[in-house]
Amino acid sequence: MTLASASAEAMDGIYRYQRHVYDLTRRYYLLGRNELITILQPPAGGSVLEIGCGTARNLVHTARRYPQARLYGLDISAEMLKTAEKTLRSYGLEARVTLAQGDATRFDAGSLFGQPQFDRVFCSYSLSMIPGWETALQQAGGTVSAGGELHVVDFGGQTELPAWFGHGLRNWLARFHVTPRERLQDALSALASEMGGTLTFRSIYRDYAQLGTIRLPA
Repeated sequence: MTLASASAEAMDGIYRYQRHVYDLTRRYYLLGRNELITILQPPAGGSVLEIGCGTARNLVHTARRYPQARLYGLDISAEMLKTAEKTLRSYGLEARVTLAQGDATRFDAGSLFGQPQFDRVFCSYSLSMIPGWETALQQAGGTVSAGGELHVVDFGGQTELPAWFGHGLRNWLARFHVTPRERLQDALSALASEMGGTLTFRSIYRDYAQLGTIRLPA
């Protein structure tokens, strides 16, 4: 079994049943997702890729906010993609959103979606679930077109929250194979420098979460 297939199997095992209640439960603690969608601002007719699209919750919100955008979603879990397809059909968005199964650390966007780069690429609470998250971040950066943007939202270090809260949150997240990436800002800064872009980064909700954006020159 390859590492990619092992990861896919692990994610399917986690979400085979959780996917049915995922959005209902996660809405209370995956904070900052709507803020990320608000600042995406893709150009008219532009392309938007979500890496780790899960149930397609974010793609639905993005499609409704930016009706002219062309949307794409990647996820390693076939189980999650079943829910994503059902979600898109329920909103009548199946013709506007293209989904594909793939490993965030090693995928060929050209083969999967028919185009290698996108105007906007975003990762919403997915890097904290990917063992090779830094490789996934590099891969995401490689799919951003000239003049495009890479957006990331994920758990922060909870440095401005009570210690007991941060400790409890991390223990609880570990049950779902989720690990906050304390080096996220450093990794984004290094990637921005490598790509010749500029980084905007901020903590939100007392460092409960982090929002980062890399903007590339045209």
